[in-house]
Amino acid sequence: MPKEQYKNRDIKSVIISAQNGDIKALEELIRRVQKNVYTMFSYLTDKRQDISDLTQEALLKMAKNIKGLKDAKSFKPWLNRIVTNVFYDFIKKQAKHDNLDLDNDKLLEIKDKIGCEPGEKCLFSEMEKLIKAALLSLPENLRIVIVLREYEGLSYDDISKITNTTPGTVKSRISRARLKLQNALREFI
Repeated sequence: MPKEQYKNRDIKSVIISAQNGDIKALEELIRRVQKNVYTMFSYLTDKRQDISDLTQEALLKMAKNIKGLKDAKSFKPWLNRIVTNVFYDFIKKQAKHDNLDLDNDKLLEIKDKIGCEPGEKCLFSEMEKLIKAALLSLPENLRIVIVLREYEGLSYDDISKITNTTPGTVKSRISRARLKLQNALREFI
């Protein structure tokens, strides 16, 4: 099937074709999800090179394991589990290899990615940086659940499966994360 024909297909049929070994369908699937995966990692870490590397690693794992996905309807939680596991592995490697102390000062270093023209874009850019800084200041166990809930829109049950915790723990962590974010952004909201 020509590459252009995949663009008009629904995600479920693209997933099923990719599971059946169709390389063009897999390429289309990667094209459709790569921006979301990159965005999710950008809320979990602030180093552009790490974000790109993590995105590539997660997409590669998705491609290698797509045949093991039992139901195309559960693709999004399945992919989010891959992203979460890749992030947790990254944190463990950083701490182990570099004897890295994950202090907030390092996490709060955010580079200006967007210029400030026009004025509204500048305001949005500044607010986005403040929110990202507040997110990055959270411990990773709070950061991952709040990103999965607020940016990915996952249910508490899906998040509990992805993070291997109970729904009660997820609710508690989300509540604590929201409280910490409110306190960090108090003067701006």
